[in-house]
Amino acid sequence: MLLSTLLITSLLGWARCQESQSMTPEEKTVIRDQIIEMFDHAYGSYMKYAYPADELMPLSCRGRVRGQEPNRGDIDDSLGKFSLTLIDTLDTLVVLNKLDEFEDAVRKAMTDVRLDNDVVVSVFETNIRVLGGLLGAHVMADLLRQRGGRMQWYRDELLHMAKELGHRLLPAFNTTSGLPYPKVNLRYGVLNPLSRTGTESDTCTACAGTMILEFAALSRLSGDSIFEEHARKALDVLWQRRQKGSDLVGTVINIHNEEWVRRESGVGAGIDSYYEYLMKAYILLGDNVFLDRFNIHYSAIMKYISQPPLLLNVHMHNPTVSVRSWMDSLLAFFPGLQAFTTEFRVHWGQHLLRPEFAESTYYLYKATGDPYYLRVGQSIVEKLNAYARVPCGFAAVQDVRTGTHEDRMDSFFLAEMFKYLYLLFTDKSQLPIDIDDYIFTTEAHLLPVSLSTTQPPCRGNNTETVPVSKEEDLFTHTCPSMETLFPNNPSFAKTIRDSYKYLTGVGRAFHPLPIREIELPLHDNGMEPVEFLKSMGISLTPLNEVFAGHSGSLKEHKGVYRVKLVAEVSHTAEEDEVMPHVVQLISPPFLGRTVLTAGPAKFGLDLTKQEHGVKGSIVKASPYTACEPIDGAVDLKGHIALALRGECMFVVKARWLQQAGAIGVIFIDHREGSNSQDTPLFQMVGDGDSTKDITLPFVFLFSREGAVLTAALEEHHNVDVLLLPKERQLGHDKTEKPVGMNIKLRLAEDGELEDGPARGPTLEFVLENQELFLKEEEEEEEEPGGPQKPQQGQFGSKASDQSKQCSADSSQSANSDRGPDASP
Repeated sequence: MLLSTLLITSLLGWARCQESQSMTPEEKTVIRDQIIEMFDHAYGSYMKYAYPADELMPLSCRGRVRGQEPNRGDIDDSLGKFSLTLIDTLDTLVVLNKLDEFEDAVRKAMTDVRLDNDVVVSVFETNIRVLGGLLGAHVMADLLRQRGGRMQWYRDELLHMAKELGHRLLPAFNTTSGLPYPKVNLRYGVLNPLSRTGTESDTCTACAGTMILEFAALSRLSGDSIFEEHARKALDVLWQRRQKGSDLVGTVINIHNEEWVRRESGVGAGIDSYYEYLMKAYILLGDNVFLDRFNIHYSAIMKYISQPPLLLNVHMHNPTVSVRSWMDSLLAFFPGLQAFTTEFRVHWGQHLLRPEFAESTYYLYKATGDPYYLRVGQSIVEKLNAYARVPCGFAAVQDVRTGTHEDRMDSFFLAEMFKYLYLLFTDKSQLPIDIDDYIFTTEAHLLPVSLSTTQPPCRGNNTETVPVSKEEDLFTHTCPSMETLFPNNPSFAKTIRDSYKYLTGVGRAFHPLPIREIELPLHDNGMEPVEFLKSMGISLTPLNEVFAGHSGSLKEHKGVYRVKLVAEVSHTAEEDEVMPHVVQLISPPFLGRTVLTAGPAKFGLDLTKQEHGVKGSIVKASPYTACEPIDGAVDLKGHIALALRGECMFVVKARWLQQAGAIGVIFIDHREGSNSQDTPLFQMVGDGDSTKDITLPFVFLFSREGAVLTAALEEHHNVDVLLLPKERQLGHDKTEKPVGMNIKLRLAEDGELEDGPARGPTLEFVLENQELFLKEEEEEEEEPGGPQKPQQGQFGSKASDQSKQCSADSSQSANSDRGPDASP
């Protein structure tokens, strides 16, 4: 995590006085043991069910092998058939003092892992997860070898593997600008005809700017300067292309002409680790130029992007204008400033087991010593066990409202989450290494800070110096001291934190406010629709409705003015319900009988105004994500395009597909297993700019419905579909309304129904009340007074054996302390 963020977060987390949150050493030991048990469950499940695959599928209890599972789009670019989870977890084993397991895992990596597979991978993800994992593990293995006793057989094999991988990533830097391609083929590079990549023209700022730690460490450990040279060059380009007036950078840049493609600036997804690596490069390499750049960027962030309590994206050329009114979850790498709650409340549907919040919590505790953050960490541990644990590991939560899981356990869960949680509850003396001797990469891999002194810079690694025109102050080269800033009020930051505690409910009793239903929207999936947030359970109330009649109570909570920021994205009390659309397969053999529920779009052609919908045959776009110019536009022209969600905005895809000549577009969700039954429909919207130029119809299918459509295309090759609102689908002329009837019940008089003529339709009821089973008596019952004649219409209270058994089972399930015969 970004140590420099203590410039911000110390202001929010510092508390000199100990609250009632204090935790005893015994409590910390219990939680630490619980974390180890959780890690054993996750890592053991991967090794048992998935290894040597890249990742574990915890619901299927098998490994995820690229090419053998449904394509998930850019998510799969992390998978290179190189046992990703094993490599990513190696140095975590050392931190958790599992040295036997570490030694065994290193041997497995040396024997089983290949780095020359014919696979196209993300340069960014492969760098931080695999190259970083190999380097961190080498550093740990070398340390244990030097101590004696362990790893005496080790001969720098992991470093040799890291160097091989570095050379396989280098072809990505073969551009005129020095900015790397976003993807590379591990065997064939980029420009080779067999590489199946090299057509990309854009990359994100973080993707190009998050190479320096791993590449510089590789250069200094191996003595080969080429890696550090390329990483420094990429940082130079990003620095040169900043907006000189605001000192901000954009989100996406063209790797050939160095022009910004997306000019919005922030500290979240697409940019986050660029700032992180500027500060960490200074710490790791001792080069002041990185610190100078960070300080200049940091001043710009605080001037334009920081709008307490939020950090909002702005336009880099017009930074006084916010382009969004929400924050994405990757902002949690700015500890103390994120709204990601530890109780996993519904801010958006998914929770992918991301570690940024645990990372923030660890750094805040390390910086402040405030036991409050121990309680936050304890809450994270408890909620992970309660909601993410499954028999074969831990599964991402697809919908936190229903508790449904997604069949994925990303490698960063083992690489980062358990590392930060374990460190949070462990004293330095209990660790097998001195943690202060290392800096964490963005994937939490450990690199020694001694590299700046023990391994001098390779010759020729010069980075463009920064002309610093601003006066250096007391804090230019140090994190701020609360005693210096607030000598008479050392608990100042605690008062800030207290103002916002009600957002998470952690740390004190929760007192609901009149506006409690308004939550801060978060962003984590490349989409930005208010409708999507609404569908995920977020209440967005117009400002005038929020404040009506509550002026007095609002003054009691400093943080509630954030409601204004949230309310700004809520236009008016528009239609709350999303009108369902459908994709109806009308060609043989389907003939309209296969109907897939779809979500609409707020841009493009309005299908509700088209009497007969839009008809056409479907064709898969190439590339499937449609985030760049379409290959084979001739084949797509006049057809309805299929495109995979992810990697870029819907409107970006829409424009490329429209330009290629498509007559309509069906977007398919890349989240495996998502479906319209378990997940509410949402309405796709644009990126905040005008979408009047987009004239095609667009619908969205979840993954399961999309699989039906793609399977039909693969089997029949020519599939015609109809896009239209659900209420107008063929064979469904009008909505059928349910028929209701009023039924009056009364108890029959004795003998009223005996041996009489039928009086019309008769309804017979069997009433059940847990164990008490009421039914119409058809048999004779013995009473002390003798036999009794059966009476129709008379109800008794005899409990059947079946009802007893069901009731007992349900009672045991609901409360294990109660026996099978306990009363309901």
